[in-house]
Amino acid sequence: MAQVREGDLRRLAILFERHHRALFNFFVHMNGDPDLSDDLVQDVFFRILRYRASYDNRRPFSAWMYQIARNVNLDNARKRRSELQLAAEADEDERGPREPVSMTPDAERAASRREEVRLLRKALELLPEDKREILILSRFQNLKYHEIAAILGCEVGAVKVRVYRATRALGQIFFELAGEKAS
Repeated sequence: MAQVREGDLRRLAILFERHHRALFNFFVHMNGDPDLSDDLVQDVFFRILRYRASYDNRRPFSAWMYQIARNVNLDNARKRRSELQLAAEADEDERGPREPVSMTPDAERAASRREEVRLLRKALELLPEDKREILILSRFQNLKYHEIAAILGCEVGAVKVRVYRATRALGQIFFELAGEKAS
């Protein structure tokens, strides 16, 4: 990144190749829309180019990049908040009642697993954005706590506490959606 900052813009292609998949996954987990995620990844790299002079090579590039990604995601959420609410309401209205299907034990296990995954995704969507974001960074992006601390501008201990609280909140929402009592 230091070379990009100094004007070697060809190096941006290398950064894109290294990091675009991770950013795409981050955005898909944050918003659930692959097409939108592609656009947001492009926006991140556009901002990296635009704000390259602000990069501090004493700080990890990934922390700086994810900070930009967080800002892109927040800007997008502000623009699309009402659109997403309307789309979610329309999606719920279209579902309607489902017919029961008889299944073999393996099919029942697979259906049960799919339902758990669906409930987990729904629970993740229902988490407040700050909790969802920290879980995505730690669990889906596999960033280390010190990297997340650099992204969020806080101490590693604070990250550990936030991940713990977010995990507990996710479990609580999951069990509520499943109709079970959280332990």
